[in-house]
Amino acid sequence: MEIALILAVVLGALVLFITERFRADLVALLALATLLLIGQAGMWVGLVRPDRWVSIPETLSGLNNPAVITVAAMFVLSAGLEKTGALAGLGRILTRLGRSQAVLLIAVMLIAGIASAFVNNTAAVAVFLPVVLTVCTRRRISPSRILIPLSFASQFGGVCTLIGTSTNLLVSSISQEAGRGAFGMFEFTALGSLMMGTGMLYMLLIGRWALPARRGDELTEAYRLREYVTEVRVLTDSPLVGKTVGESRLGETHDVTVLEILRDQKRIWSPHAQPLQAGDILVVRGNVKSLMDVRSRTGLEIEPEFKLKDETLEGQEMTLVEALVAPRSRLVGRTLTEVDFRNNYHAIVLAVQRAGHIIRDKIARLPLRLGDALLVLLRKSNVNRLRASENLIVLAEVEAQLPSSRRNLVTLVIVGLVVALAALNVLPIVISALLGSLAMVFARCLRLEQAYDAIDWQVIFLLAGVFPIGIALQRSGASQILSDQLLRIVGGLGPIAVLAAFYLLTAALTELMSNAAAAVLIAPLAISAADALGVSSRPLLMAVAFAASTSFATPVGYQTNTMVYGPGGYRFTDFTKVGVPLNLLFWGLGVWLIPKFWPF
Repeated sequence: MEIALILAVVLGALVLFITERFRADLVALLALATLLLIGQAGMWVGLVRPDRWVSIPETLSGLNNPAVITVAAMFVLSAGLEKTGALAGLGRILTRLGRSQAVLLIAVMLIAGIASAFVNNTAAVAVFLPVVLTVCTRRRISPSRILIPLSFASQFGGVCTLIGTSTNLLVSSISQEAGRGAFGMFEFTALGSLMMGTGMLYMLLIGRWALPARRGDELTEAYRLREYVTEVRVLTDSPLVGKTVGESRLGETHDVTVLEILRDQKRIWSPHAQPLQAGDILVVRGNVKSLMDVRSRTGLEIEPEFKLKDETLEGQEMTLVEALVAPRSRLVGRTLTEVDFRNNYHAIVLAVQRAGHIIRDKIARLPLRLGDALLVLLRKSNVNRLRASENLIVLAEVEAQLPSSRRNLVTLVIVGLVVALAALNVLPIVISALLGSLAMVFARCLRLEQAYDAIDWQVIFLLAGVFPIGIALQRSGASQILSDQLLRIVGGLGPIAVLAAFYLLTAALTELMSNAAAAVLIAPLAISAADALGVSSRPLLMAVAFAASTSFATPVGYQTNTMVYGPGGYRFTDFTKVGVPLNLLFWGLGVWLIPKFWPF
């Protein structure tokens, strides 16, 4: 009964993870609550035996698990490197390189890979994205040739150290809880470096030729706004004459947004309270049906010779920028209307690019998602304000004062000490990471509020929610039964074949759901399989860790893939064409090399 119940919980969680009906952290917490409910109700009616089910402290153990706490601390350390400009210093190297596409590709992958070995890779990609886009514009290189390699390289770097990805920390914690010992700080480095080098060679020699050259320099062209932004003239007999733009209710009635007014060779920005005059030319956004409806009902005439270019909307005061909905953004799940985007950011969103599709209709009521790219019109003086928001990543380089070199140095010293103390076994990684986070605050590299905001609580609660599932799989005996079934299929071929099966299974699940959830589900099975074969569990756990940390085949399998999806103008199949061969290459390397570094 215990086995049937835990497998039902796992199956339900898998379905919800894969269908993405709810957020991953909510699914994990639902699974945790279900484990608690089944435990209490099942023991009360005699269906569940206490020795074969997780106790209340074990069910809640994910909240105080060292791996989860370490991941939270690493978010803070990464934010310190980002806020003080230590990572931006690496990004500036890119502006001096990249005379050719091949050189830029190598530089981007090398710098992003090295940085991601020690900081959260989403933070690294967030810092490097605007720089890479700027360099691509200057060198007239299509960003779609560079951004997938940027995302992949951040994953290459993550598998080089224990702290490079939360998955490594999680699998290490599962290994330690099972009495198999934790992983060392640089235990991954030798194989991780080989995989990183192989991945870079693949992207340079093979992968880059499968990448599209899709985005142009013109943002209005990239977002296909020509049929959505036009000029209309206010006729003498128009009923709108004398009314303000707000009183005209063009937005509410006709879904048409007035961006600016051209009057007597002057441009009036944000004209909501401006009374209209005969002869005014309005720059408006709306679809063809809405514009034709406006023309017939309101006495406005469409300018037939109008041709939209970036310069049409930009001027001495105004500019167009792209802004990406960031990880941990409070905009996720909310609409532009709900957050009052126009007033809070003093900017207008003209279009949204999501999953390779341009959305221009009814965007004010569109719930935003991570990785959505927004085309934003605003005053040049407000760009820095938009950039300062924790909710958005502005994909344009803005010249700014260099950050304090003293704080740069202090931040680097703190992170270096965290790594060194853990690597030399002076302190456990959880203690050194916590001390490093506190040092960031006391050294004024981060404010306390910034430290709290830096933590991706969605990831933390996801880890805390899925961790008890692994304990329940082992306690109930479900992991033993599942591993036995797997061994019946491939066990007769030897431990190498079993390792290959676990790597492939983990990699496939990672493409469909959270990599942390995939690792938690498969790691207990790997331990049970190793016990059944009478071999060391280390190589099987390493296969799970490496497979769960590298997701190349889909844009939704890893956060960094989602982040470059919109800005690169990619389609889903672009990741598949480049990523599937790379996943298979890493699978082959892992099956060949893991037993050499960690013998059975």
